[in-house]
Amino acid sequence: MQATESTDKVVYWGTGRRKSSIARVRLVPGSGEIVVNGKPGVDYFNRNPSYISSVKAPLETLGVENEYDILVKAHGGGLTGQSDAVKLGVARALCQLDPENRQPLKTEGYLRRDPRAKERKKYGLHKARKAPQYSKR
Repeated sequence: MQATESTDKVVYWGTGRRKSSIARVRLVPGSGEIVVNGKPGVDYFNRNPSYISSVKAPLETLGVENEYDILVKAHGGGLTGQSDAVKLGVARALCQLDPENRQPLKTEGYLRRDPRAKERKKYGLHKARKAPQYSKR
């Protein structure tokens, strides 16, 4: 999570994780575009408005949604985990942009990693908790 300067453009980095998803996020001054793994964010998240608004939420909290482009490399998990991982990465990058941003993002809960993950399967059960059907006789 380090800001780098390349040819007059300052880039802010942030890493987000959720379930088994990892997202490496770059914030670049721009027009508010989202690009995930080389695809437009709208197409990558299947035009699902909840995923897209989740990704933009930290920017909207600070009122800078049209000032930075979000460039993401995401892998692992599904779209829900990846969108939440991107949200955390964006929030961390915004904290790097200006330390004053930390307080409003923290009060909204965008800097907290969601610790919930899939529970492991136990032997003798179908899934983590689903038991075989009980038979009296």
